[in-house]
Amino acid sequence: MTRRIIAAILMLSFVLVGAAGCGAEEPEIVTGWPDVSGERSEPEPIEPILWPLTGLEAPSAEAIANRVVSIKVENSRESRPQANLQLADVVYESVTEGGITRFNALFHSEAPTAVGPVRSARLSDIDIVPQYKALFCFSGASTSVNSSVRAAGLDNLSEDAGVTKPFTRSGERPRPHNLYTSVPELRAEAGDRSMAATAQVRGFAFKKSSSVATGTPAVSVDIPFSSYNQVTWTYDSATDAYLRVNNGTPFTDDETGKQVSARNVVVLWAKYTAASQDKAGSTTYDISLVGSGEATVFCGGQAFAGTWEAGADAPPVFKAEDGTQIELLPGNTWFQVVNTSVDISMK
Repeated sequence: MTRRIIAAILMLSFVLVGAAGCGAEEPEIVTGWPDVSGERSEPEPIEPILWPLTGLEAPSAEAIANRVVSIKVENSRESRPQANLQLADVVYESVTEGGITRFNALFHSEAPTAVGPVRSARLSDIDIVPQYKALFCFSGASTSVNSSVRAAGLDNLSEDAGVTKPFTRSGERPRPHNLYTSVPELRAEAGDRSMAATAQVRGFAFKKSSSVATGTPAVSVDIPFSSYNQVTWTYDSATDAYLRVNNGTPFTDDETGKQVSARNVVVLWAKYTAASQDKAGSTTYDISLVGSGEATVFCGGQAFAGTWEAGADAPPVFKAEDGTQIELLPGNTWFQVVNTSVDISMK
């Protein structure tokens, strides 16, 4: 053989041996990529802590654990303008006697140092106060009402119970329209009397966004509590709230001088039962706020007709005619509690 043929044969042998080697185990390939056992996920956003009665952001869980403070506030002509009703999370208004209404103002997210004028309790408060697990502040009550407050086991911070420190008299008004109280001092007094400092309150259902479900357009609502007390709420698109007028006069807050507003106005129809008569012969009422009845919710310039339902230990829930829950706008709420026979008008 020639040298060239021998070299070719040797070269071919090396190629065949190399090809046979490819059938052996392949070398391990090492990369710098980490082992992935699942899909990458984004962390869930932290839900803000909200005040249960306004749906607005609260500073901490400790803040919302503080007790609600319920204060009975007068609404006769001599009592206006009242102090700091605008800062209440929730206000109930109902007829006491002689067509005069009175407020039960519930403070939770705000703690003003002046609220009033403070006046006497009524039987309807026996329903309201436990629903919010509140401390109850008032001044004066009939023997039967004071007996009912004691029987209900309410945490009583009234002058009738011997509480004096959180109350002051204003020299700018005559008695009995000049008694004021302080939310921080009421809470401090409750602590001195070994009353619970915290409580868990069931909140209202609030809308998650600024959009409002479609209801009936309602730029104003007239509520005839009585011939003595005619109330109108008019929607203000600039603030997305309703402004209050009492007997044709803008209803203002004494602390700010501004017209009182509510993000939500809720008319509750409830049964009024004659309870007793005062010295002038005017009838006082027991108002049933545990149970159910008709309701209309006004918010965002619209009206939502439905029903209310409340137990003995939780605030009312509102449902539309189709059974879905009516949600409130975040902010303060005024409950206008009228007799089942009262007709309201809106436009």
